[in-house]
Amino acid sequence: MTLDPLKPAFDPVTLAIPIFVLTIIGEIVLARMGRIKANYEARDTATSLFMGLGSTVAGLLTGGAIFAVSLWAYQYRLFDIPMTAWWAWIAIFFLEDLVYYLFHRLAHERRFWWASHVNHHTSQHYNLSTALRQTWTGGLAGTWLLWVPLVLLGFPPAMIAIQKGISLVYQYWVHTEAVRRMPAWFEAVFNTPSHHRVHHARNPRYLDSNYAGILIIWDRMFGTFVVERDDEPCRYGIVRNLGDFNILRVAFHEWMAIGRDLVTARSVRDVLGYLFGPPGWSPDGSRDTSKTLKARWAASQAAAGLPAASPGPPEAKDPAPAVP
Repeated sequence: MTLDPLKPAFDPVTLAIPIFVLTIIGEIVLARMGRIKANYEARDTATSLFMGLGSTVAGLLTGGAIFAVSLWAYQYRLFDIPMTAWWAWIAIFFLEDLVYYLFHRLAHERRFWWASHVNHHTSQHYNLSTALRQTWTGGLAGTWLLWVPLVLLGFPPAMIAIQKGISLVYQYWVHTEAVRRMPAWFEAVFNTPSHHRVHHARNPRYLDSNYAGILIIWDRMFGTFVVERDDEPCRYGIVRNLGDFNILRVAFHEWMAIGRDLVTARSVRDVLGYLFGPPGWSPDGSRDTSKTLKARWAASQAAAGLPAASPGPPEAKDPAPAVP
């Protein structure tokens, strides 16, 4: 197979679609037989599938322009990194995964980018179909610009596109409750269902953590790793769940909320805060952010004489009080 640095030879996500379909059906069947743990709800699953379809259409509409920017930037690359070199694929594996971590963290911690990512977290169920609940507005939000420095460094746009696809395919399988934990060495290095369940949880203990794509090492290095605990099951969804399955609301509700807030803004500070502050930011601090929710939870832990952090093994048995 000839590798063209300016044109991806294949799309890993497209090739994986039959696997996605078969494994979702398999997870549903095995769950109904009582062989594995998997909670499916028909309307929720349909919403995830339609969000995935809409994301594909949105990608077709914006992908060409985004790739064209990458091709333009490639003219100004610092080095010529060959796609045929084995070391180049190892380098792009680690660098692209680091960029994904930075993107994912930004998409949770700054409201403008959270607005395009939040739909992925709106399901109150956690199964393989949840992986397909993807953004419709990611291309317009501009987070793809985070990958442009890799192009300027000298990695061919086609190489980056292929690695991004590989990362997305890998992340599909971690959206399941059927796999409890992988071997300890695997959990230490790679993103796993256990780690990603924590990422999707709305428990205050678990908020804004485990941003990994393929490698969990970035979370461990940058202090965003939180272990899943057997004594505190993950509760899925967002802090204030939508309560319906309207796909337009799922796709655009946070953008609409930003618009309503901007109308009430009284200063440049308010505008910037509503756009780029953490989700939940308000001028008077009256709304909850992840930081305030976690602080309140930590205070309740302290009042009960319980630890606010869980550095120990996930099967630790010190019970944590429920936080509404």
